[in-house]
Amino acid sequence: MSDLRAALPRRLADSYVDELVELDPLTGTYLGVPGTADRLPDFSPAGQEALADLARRTLARLPAAEALPGGDGDAERRCGRLLRERLTAELAVHDAGEPLRAVSNLHSPVHSVREGFTITPTETEEDWAAVARRLRAVPGALDGYRASLAEGLNRSLHAGPRQVETVIGQLGEWTEGAGGGWFGAFAADGPEALRAELDAAAREATGGVVRLREWLRDRYAPAVAGSPEIVGRERYARWVRYWNGTDLDLEDAYAYGWSEFHRLHAEMRAEAGKILPGSSPWEVLHHLDTEGEAVEGVEAVREWLQRLMDDAIGALDGTHFELADRVKRVESMIAPPGSAAAPYYTSPSLDFSRPGRTWLPTLGQTRFPVYDLVSTWYHEGVPGHHLQLAQWVHVADDLSRYQTTVGGVSANAEGWALYAERLMDELGFLYNAERRLGYLDCQMMRAVRVIIDIGMHLELRIPDDSPFEPGERWTPALAQEFFNRHSGRPADFVESELVRYLGMPGQAIGYKLGERAWLRGREAAKAAHGAAFDAKKWHMAALSQGALGLDDLVAELSVL
Repeated sequence: MSDLRAALPRRLADSYVDELVELDPLTGTYLGVPGTADRLPDFSPAGQEALADLARRTLARLPAAEALPGGDGDAERRCGRLLRERLTAELAVHDAGEPLRAVSNLHSPVHSVREGFTITPTETEEDWAAVARRLRAVPGALDGYRASLAEGLNRSLHAGPRQVETVIGQLGEWTEGAGGGWFGAFAADGPEALRAELDAAAREATGGVVRLREWLRDRYAPAVAGSPEIVGRERYARWVRYWNGTDLDLEDAYAYGWSEFHRLHAEMRAEAGKILPGSSPWEVLHHLDTEGEAVEGVEAVREWLQRLMDDAIGALDGTHFELADRVKRVESMIAPPGSAAAPYYTSPSLDFSRPGRTWLPTLGQTRFPVYDLVSTWYHEGVPGHHLQLAQWVHVADDLSRYQTTVGGVSANAEGWALYAERLMDELGFLYNAERRLGYLDCQMMRAVRVIIDIGMHLELRIPDDSPFEPGERWTPALAQEFFNRHSGRPADFVESELVRYLGMPGQAIGYKLGERAWLRGREAAKAAHGAAFDAKKWHMAALSQGALGLDDLVAELSVL
């Protein structure tokens, strides 16, 4: 354990990261820490308590760190404030027993285990030997996760039935097919010298997933049948703080979601009219699914998305951003089968030996309409998640590893990525009605998220000016119907999204609310600088701050 008695806040924060990696080797693998690729975390109640104890010890030491000479400087102040806010929010979630019911189609221990393999080094035979050891660790890690869920049942803390049903289906996809399912296919890429070891380890990993799936199906699902899917105001407020770094006025946020819905609806009608006059936006989007610009083939769409990001870097670098060479490297990937429907991004390792990567779930598709991919990849890749999170890694030595990695706040990152979509629209990259309608559909999805995520978890009333069920109280069924009516995405995507919101309450609202904070910060900076405002300088300064919650984001952006 590090000696933290004389540490300033940034050093204290980085010592926290070092101790966290010891408890959570998956975090170590994400960061590129050597020696972490052959182990998995302890997901049992004891493992969860060890993480909480580390957070409590660090918080106890923070006041002394802030009181040291230099502890009140801007860099130390920002880091200390973030550390306190993040650890306090995490402990609130832990103390409420939320890890004991962590079932989600996107964000749970079992998903973290599989995703960890996609970023584990596989360059050398030694790397693959570590992979084999990590594969053999899968059953034990999942047993610990099952123990936490069982403890949750004992304490009447459980996930909703829809979450459980969805995850059971996902785990089935992971274990199906010739060659031992997903883990067998992953291990098949290893060297022949380790073939027997890797195949045996993959079978053990698959066996651990099968046993978890059977337990969820036979024990957990019957125990939670008929349980509420929504979380209520108290739990929701706790998760809002965790995902957004602020305590929101939820009624105000709900009203903002509706205002954005009406604004975007009007813009969508205008763009749709340029393509099929007299048709609704969603009729036009369905038309574009079959008649619009598209890419045929899974490998072809991966290559197309790579070119889109490379072209964006070429166009933006030196004009609106000033990018280091290592930040310019980003890879387009296809997400493994059994993933949730939403695309996602994984950050580079701290030494950039593993680049940032975007991941596209294909959901069995082989034809990919372009209208929504363009804006989505400006969000996931460039200038969205990749430019922010890779820049954070680039400046980690100037801030702290905590501020640029594990201390991240979802609403900050998702808000920047949504701001990045808007920026590309402002700069003219969405140059025809088809692509611009796709962008507006992406924006509409984020406004709908604010409405239904807050609305259904708090059972709020649908306002009188709504085009859908005015006066009714939100339920998950109404939320899904509303989403289907106001989205260009297929029904299976909408289903996956709704399950996500039920299992990750408060996360989905951070896109729009985070974007609002970024826009307010930019406008305040413009007002302060007047004609001297330099967008490139502001963007790079904003991307070099590291993590901030929404409590602090606007204020910090305003003075750049």
